[in-house]
Amino acid sequence: MEGTEFKADGLLDSKPHYELLDGLRGVAALLVLIYHVFEGLAFAEATNGAGAGLITTLNHGHIAVDFFFILSGFVISYAYDDRWTKMSLGGFFKRRLIRLHPMLVMGAIIGAIAFFADGFQKWDGTVTPTSWVMIAMLLTMFMIPAVPGVPYEVRGNGEMFPLNGPGWSLFFEYIGNILYALFIRRLSTKLLAVLAVVLGILHALFFVGNISEYDSVGVGWTIDTINFWGGLVRMLFPFTVGMLLARTFKPRKVRGAFWVCSAMLIVLFAVPYIASSGKPSINSLYEVLCIAFIFPAIVWLGACGSCCKSDKQTASINKFLGDISYPLYIVHYPIMYVFYAWLIKNEYYSLSDCWGVAAIVVLSSIALAYTMLKLYDEPLRKWLAKRFIKKQ
Repeated sequence: MEGTEFKADGLLDSKPHYELLDGLRGVAALLVLIYHVFEGLAFAEATNGAGAGLITTLNHGHIAVDFFFILSGFVISYAYDDRWTKMSLGGFFKRRLIRLHPMLVMGAIIGAIAFFADGFQKWDGTVTPTSWVMIAMLLTMFMIPAVPGVPYEVRGNGEMFPLNGPGWSLFFEYIGNILYALFIRRLSTKLLAVLAVVLGILHALFFVGNISEYDSVGVGWTIDTINFWGGLVRMLFPFTVGMLLARTFKPRKVRGAFWVCSAMLIVLFAVPYIASSGKPSINSLYEVLCIAFIFPAIVWLGACGSCCKSDKQTASINKFLGDISYPLYIVHYPIMYVFYAWLIKNEYYSLSDCWGVAAIVVLSSIALAYTMLKLYDEPLRKWLAKRFIKKQ
C-alpha cells in the first residue's frame, strides 16, 4: 500500500492511507449533489401540483449517505481500534470534533445566509422572523435538532436542521461515534459480526417491511419517532459492517479499482424507481441489498485498489475528491434551497428547462466547498489540533 501516513480525521498517523476510499467518498458526494438537482425538479413539480414529483434521474442517490456510513465505520475502526491504550475517550472525541465540527458550523452560517437571500420565506410562502433564524443557526452549530412544528424549524417542512438539511446524517454520525467509543469498539470481531447480523435483520425488517411508508430507506431527516429509530438503524448497520470490513480486510492488489467502483456507484444510483403496492417494498429491498452486499464489496475493492500504486492523474483525482467530499456534502444544500425556490417560482420541472442554472449550481457548490476547505476548514483544524491534541 502506497503512503506512509494516514490522516485520520485530518491528523497525522503512522498508518498507510486508503486513498481510493477518499476518492470514492468524493464520487458519492458529487452524485449526491447531482441527485439533489433532480430532487429539486421533482420537489418543484409536486409543490406546484404539476405532477407526482418523482425523482427521475439518479433515483437512489440518497443511499450515498449509507455508503458514507460504511466508509466511516471502516475508517474509524482502522484508525482507532488499536490506539485505545494510548488514547482516552476525551482524546477520541476531541479528534472527531476537530474533524467534523468546523464545517458543520460553517454549514449553519451558509445556511442562514442562503435563507436570508431567499427572504426568510418558508416553503408555504410565509416569512420567518429573523430571531428564530438566528436561534436555528445557533442550535445547528451545537447539533441540537429542531422538532417539527417548533418556531425554530424555520422552513416549515419538518427538517431536523432546517438551515442545512444534510446535517441530519452528521447527527447520527455523532451517535455512531459515541456508541463506538463507549461500547462497540470493545466487542471482539466475532461479537461485532453478530451485532452486524442482528442490525442487518432489523434493517431489512424496517425498510423492506416499509414501516416508515416512504418506500425507500430515506429516513432520518426529521426527528419524529419513526425517523429517529429508523435513522439509528440506518446508520448503525452499515457503520458496523464497515468496522467489520476493516477488522477482517486482507490486502490484495486490484488495478483500476477506482474507475470500476465509481462506475458501480453510478449504475446503482441510476437504477429506476421500482414501484410496488403495499408491503413489502420492492424499492426498499433493492436499496437494502445495495447497502448490505454491494456497498461492502465496493469498499473492499477500493481498499484493495489502494494497495496498487496509482498513476499520477488518478492519484490527483482521488486526492481532490477526497479533500472536497465532506465540505461539498455540508455546504451544497443551502445553495440547493435557493435553487429549489427559484424552480418553484418559475415552474421548471425538467433539466432541459434550466440546465444552465443547474450547471452553475453544481459548479458553484464545488467551488464553495473547495474555498471553504482551503481558507477555513484546513487552517482551523490544523490550529485546533496543535492546540488541543497531544502528540502520540
